[in-house]
Parts: sequence; C-alpha cells; structure tokens
Amino acid sequence: MTIRDGVVQPMIKKGLPDGVRLRISGSADKLTETWQEITFDLLLAIVIVYLVMAVLFESFIYPLIVMLSVPVAAAGGLMGLAILNMFVDQSLDMLTMMGFIILVGIVVNNAILLVHQTLYHIREEGKQASEAIEEATRNRIRPIFMSTLTSVFGMLPLVIFPGSGSELYRGLGSVVLGGLSLSAVLTMALVPPIMSFTLGLIEKSGKRQEALVEA
Repeated sequence: MTIRDGVVQPMIKKGLPDGVRLRISGSADKLTETWQEITFDLLLAIVIVYLVMAVLFESFIYPLIVMLSVPVAAAGGLMGLAILNMFVDQSLDMLTMMGFIILVGIVVNNAILLVHQTLYHIREEGKQASEAIEEATRNRIRPIFMSTLTSVFGMLPLVIFPGSGSELYRGLGSVVLGGLSLSAVLTMALVPPIMSFTLGLIEKSGKRQEALVEA
C-alpha cells in the first residue's frame, strides 16, 4: 500500500510515456487477495453469529439488539490500535484484522447475557418488560465485568511486553483489548434502553392481536 500510494500513484498522475503501464504484482497481489478474503470472512462471521442467535432466541429482532455491540467493539478496536500507534508503529495488517473477527464472537456474549436473562424473566416468571430488564441488568452486570476484566488482563501482556515476535501479535492484542473494554461499558448503556423500547413495541403488538382475537 505504501508503494502504491507513495510511488505508483504519483507517477501515474504525472503521466507515463505511451505504451508504458505500471502494475504491482507478486506478493502485493497475494496481499490484496488475502485482504479481500479477510473482509469476506468478517462479514461471514457476522452473518453466522446472527443466524445462530436467531435460532436460539426464536426471533429475528432480539439478535439485532445483540449485534449492536459489534460496531461498538469495532470502534473500540480502532481506538485501541490508535492508542498503540502513539507509542509504536503498528499497521493494520492481516493479524490485526483477525482481531476484529475474534471480537465478533466475543463481544456479543455480554449482550446475549442481558437479552437472555430479560427474556427468561418475562417468559418464565411473567414479569413486566421494565421490571425484567432492570432485574436482568442487576443480575448480569457483575458477571459481565468479571469476564471482561479477566480477558483484558489476560491479553494485556501480549500488547505491553516486548520480546521476540511481539510485533506480530501486538496489533491483534490491542484491537481485542480496545474492543472488549469499550463494548463492556457501552453495551450496558445501550442494550437495556433498546430492549425496553423493543419489548414495549412487542407487548403493544401482542395486546392488539389478543384484542382482535377476543373481538
């Protein structure tokens, strides 16, 4: 990418002689193909996670609430990478991109805990939506932060400790650390209000259907 942006593109803008063309080949072509495959794998991971949750929740709406944690985690991953670049030069390479794929499978766990516990209180205990959300948040906040902290401190040596080969995995570690940290906080702030709004609409729809059946 550096050669293409810093060498090839300026030469093309200045103009090439007739019959002369520039093309990057060899390892650069393989790098471009790998980048495209990584992007496809990331999208495929998101689709698979969504479909699995749709089957488990028996709904296509609740998985959408859970998937809101994915862009939050991606923003946290970019933030972690930006902070790392303040101290060392770390590019967005293939291993670093793998960190975003790993985040897709990890950060949804916190939102799943909240949604599942809320639905359990509603379906099994017959609680109202607002009461169920409040109870689920109170019960799950400690396990969410406990699991997040263990993951963060477990990944921290991968980022801060120097050593042979540490530059290979430092970017991956920073992405996972940033994504986990930000998603743990914002998931607790985003999921309960969205659940309250969504469940309110579902309850109203259910009451209307019951009224039509009785009529």
